[in-house]
Amino acid sequence: MLAIYRKYRPTKFSEVLGQEITVKILKEAARQKRLTHGYLFSGPRGTGKTTIARLIAKIANCEKSGVEPCNICLACKSIDEGANLDVMEIDGASNRGIDEIRDLKENARTAPINLKNKVFIIDEAHMLTTPAFNALLKTLEEPPENVIIILATTEIEKIPATISSRTQKFQLQKISIKQIVEKLKKIVVEEKIKIAGEALELIASSAEGSFRDAESLLEQMVSFGDKNISLKEVEDSIGKVGFDKVAEFVEILLKKELKIALQKLSEINNNGYNLAQFTKDLIQNLRRTAVLKYNPEMKTFFENEMMVEHISKLIENSKSFGDNGLPLMKNLINAYGQMRYSQFPIIPLEVAIIESLK
Repeated sequence: MLAIYRKYRPTKFSEVLGQEITVKILKEAARQKRLTHGYLFSGPRGTGKTTIARLIAKIANCEKSGVEPCNICLACKSIDEGANLDVMEIDGASNRGIDEIRDLKENARTAPINLKNKVFIIDEAHMLTTPAFNALLKTLEEPPENVIIILATTEIEKIPATISSRTQKFQLQKISIKQIVEKLKKIVVEEKIKIAGEALELIASSAEGSFRDAESLLEQMVSFGDKNISLKEVEDSIGKVGFDKVAEFVEILLKKELKIALQKLSEINNNGYNLAQFTKDLIQNLRRTAVLKYNPEMKTFFENEMMVEHISKLIENSKSFGDNGLPLMKNLINAYGQMRYSQFPIIPLEVAIIESLK
């Protein structure tokens, strides 16, 4: 049985979400039959780097030769199945030495076996050694005919300029929570999974801009055998508190209700939630609340990061953001720095709250 993230991986450019500019450029290049010999995709994990690389491999070899892979011809099907010897995926973290790149170089010199173009996809390319990069440079400088080399990395600053300058570079963006939630909604309908709306939102926010992480978290919940998933189950599973509880706690802090704050914090701690993560979420929530307090127009920017109803709650809390707001944020930031290395993480957080609200 296929994992959810593999089952719902885009099979054509129009299914790639959150990377509209990159997709537009690549589709136009396909239309003009001007795909280049080298590409470099960078960006956060789970944003589509390897997926787009595979789409390039398909469009470069599709028997229909359109702006989208047909997903019907033998070339498209064999690439989707990972069964075509002319499309090689190399994990740069595990195969980072010069010998592996020399093998690639030798392989690139031979003609494709059954496709029009050979495609080499090097994932985690920043992990390659300096000698390996030097060997790869020779191939990029004088690329053999019918060969495309695609590099994917989460750390573009580690890619030598000599390499990146010989490729077309694309920076992929973090995916918005809204887009992740929309895709998860389609998956749960298709898979006949019942899940609370806020539980989906918590999964999306926990993924930190990664479709793959969100889909893996959803599968983790489904693997429990329960197809009616509650917010509480998601919170318990990932050790992270949902938005409503965080916003409620922020409201208590801003209103200086010290006794209630300490009681709520004790409940969160006793329920086994990750306090460092909870503090991080408090800081992020307060930061957005402060920004909306002093610049309400920032609401437009936050719409890419979170759900509309959540922004409404932030705006409501911003009305209570007074003189104690910024000192509170500073104290929480200091507490977060301490609690990550403490055997008793609740203590720095309690001290920060008491100092801020007393």
